[in-house]
Amino acid sequence: MKLQLLSDLHLETETFDPEPAPGADLLVLAGDIDARWDGYARFAGWPVPVLVVAGNHEFDGRELHDAWPALRATCARHGLQLLQREATTVTTADGHRVRFVGATRWSDFDLFGAAQRERAMRAAGYFMRLMAATRGGQPFDAAGVRDEGLACRAWLEQALATPAAGRWDSTVVVTHFAPSLRSADPRYGRQPGTASFCSADDDLIARADLWLHGHLHCRHDYTVDRPGRRPARVVCQARGLQAKGEADGHDPLRLIEVWRPGRLQESD
Repeated sequence: MKLQLLSDLHLETETFDPEPAPGADLLVLAGDIDARWDGYARFAGWPVPVLVVAGNHEFDGRELHDAWPALRATCARHGLQLLQREATTVTTADGHRVRFVGATRWSDFDLFGAAQRERAMRAAGYFMRLMAATRGGQPFDAAGVRDEGLACRAWLEQALATPAAGRWDSTVVVTHFAPSLRSADPRYGRQPGTASFCSADDDLIARADLWLHGHLHCRHDYTVDRPGRRPARVVCQARGLQAKGEADGHDPLRLIEVWRPGRLQESD
């Protein structure tokens, strides 16, 4: 199976015209596509199935509990499938069954351990004020984000512990937030604010064959060793903001292959 991955297009402010990648079997939208949601209409009638995982900016200025069903309805109206703590299996024409496990995976701020959690949550206050969202009528603050992040983490852990039992051949995880400090933006490195972008899910990566994410406005492609098995792979294909030069070098037509079990991992 060959995937096209797009994230962090920020169509609420950026000018970008998405095009289908030749040879792709499926398109994954890994969040921060358009804070206004209007941009999702550009993917209606896409020639291959489209899976969506929401980013943080999909909830800018919104009530979280109301936004989820509204975003799901928006995606469905355009023929897109939203995954939030949900999994779906897609079978290619040649019989390759790929399970997609999707969740926003909000930050729990434990990237640097419990001792640094409070400091990380204080740093997140800036981002949450910009987001200006609510949760249950109250400001969606760092504590609320941590609650959501812990729920995502628990769901992912359970989903990735579920045996295939012959129902799928490969597993692809899609999150908006990154699963490892290895995905940190090299421009900023290790600082308290990095915990607002990356989670310490390194132990879960090895349970997937491929992990796709966005949120960091840079590109990554690295592997995690799994003794006796081919490595798990982590890919971020975020576009970012053109005005900051983040979109330089972004290849929206790049294909990411999900290898069948038993085949050696290869680079694109």
